Amino acid sequence: MDVVAHTPASRRWELYRLLGEPVRLRLLALASAEELAIGELAELLGESQPKVSKHAKTLREAGLLRLRKQGRWALLQLNNGVASDPVVGDALDAGRALCEADGSLAAIPRMIDARDAAAREFFAREPAEAEPGGPFPVAYLGALAPLISPRRLAVDAGTGDGALLEVLAPIFDTVLAIDRAAPQLERARRRLAARRYANVELRAGELEDPALRDRVVELGGADAVFASRVLHHAPKPADALRSLSALARPGGAVIVIDYASHQDERMREQADLWLGFTEAELEDLARGAGLVEPTVSFIPSARCGEGPDGHLDWQVLAARTRNGE
Repeated sequence: MDVVAHTPASRRWELYRLLGEPVRLRLLALASAEELAIGELAELLGESQPKVSKHAKTLREAGLLRLRKQGRWALLQLNNGVASDPVVGDALDAGRALCEADGSLAAIPRMIDARDAAAREFFAREPAEAEPGGPFPVAYLGALAPLISPRRLAVDAGTGDGALLEVLAPIFDTVLAIDRAAPQLERARRRLAARRYANVELRAGELEDPALRDRVVELGGADAVFASRVLHHAPKPADALRSLSALARPGGAVIVIDYASHQDERMREQADLWLGFTEAELEDLARGAGLVEPTVSFIPSARCGEGPDGHLDWQVLAARTRNGE
């Protein structure tokens, strides 16, 4: 909402009154720096969640904050365009000064990193053994290879136990499989040995690691970058998708496989930060990462196998990097 356009001059005093509370100034400043959950804001502000929720409601009703629900999470962010209002701009400056003085602004990166702690711990566990799936469907994939071009290099980001390698290895000349959890890479290594795939390189590391990008460039650039069930673990999905996009060559494909938006809070027990994404959210993330021609395909749960997530519908985001022309 545009505060200037929607606040009559005769009621400007209400905006001054609203922004005269220091905790609201700090709340606005923090929400302008990052989309944060009410619980995270309460910790940064040193206030109770009910008090933060009350202040947030007042600011939302004034059109200054917007709320996004993710299961039991309520995330707040500064509304688009409101900072251009002189009164709000002054309030944000004052709030940032307060947050810089109390250290809460500088603590936001630590708060975002804390989102990632549960996922790191979950995937660092030694998983129960599971045999690779039967070879019969895999053998058919070789017949599809001539239909895909170019297929020199694929990147499997967050490869986990290597399940997606069953699809990529028979089709692409080379596959670079990345994961940051050693137990997961060991499972993938055993899968590759069982299947006798010699065209897959396993690599430990983070998506944003410059050495990883250097290796992709050394291999000629990725024709396609895949990320299966990675985005919902990312502390900042927008940053994760930008890192994925940076691995694709100009005009290369970026394929994201993830859950459709759902409300099953039990999925947080396996370190899921986000309860899936809507089609619009995925398209917005793609455009924010500089990708073009994003399309989202829906996959009903009946086609997605069994396991703890077997009841969830999935989606596939497909987009391309710009050609650089």
